[in-house]
This record gives sequence, C-alpha cells and structure tokens, in this order.
Amino acid sequence: MAPTTVTSPAPVRAAKPWYKVLYIQVLIAIVLGALVGTYFQHFATSDWIKALGDGFIKLIKMVIAPIIFCTVVSGISHIQDAKKVG
Repeated sequence: MAPTTVTSPAPVRAAKPWYKVLYIQVLIAIVLGALVGTYFQHFATSDWIKALGDGFIKLIKMVIAPIIFCTVVSGISHIQDAKKVG
C-alpha cells in the first residue's frame, strides 16, 4: 500500500479593510480637499499654508537632480556590451 500525502488547502488571505486601500484613501483626500476649499476658503490665504506649499515645492526641486543623476549612472553601469550602445 502506497503512502498517501495529505495536502492542506492554501491559506485564505483576509481582505483588507476598505479604509486601508490606497486608492480609497486618495479619493477620500480629494473629496475632503474639495470640501475644505469650498467651505473654508480663508485657509488658502493663510501664511502658514503658503509657507507649507513653498517648502513642498522646494523639496521637490531639491530631489529632482539626484534622481536624474542616479538614473543616468545606473543606466550606464548596467551596460554589458558597449558596442551595442553605438
């Protein structure tokens, strides 16, 4: 008599709660932003919001150059055969 192997079913993944799904969070943030912009317009003219926005733009500008540099260096370093490049 040949031994039989018993296989257990694959574990079932529990579904994520709806509030932990990224696109749901983004949609909620868009709706909240529209509501705050509509009903609390004085927030848009406050100095701390302007400072926060200006700081965010400066941070984005600061990150662009290193990302481009790293992308170019990584692309060059992954070239196996220089004759293929031209």
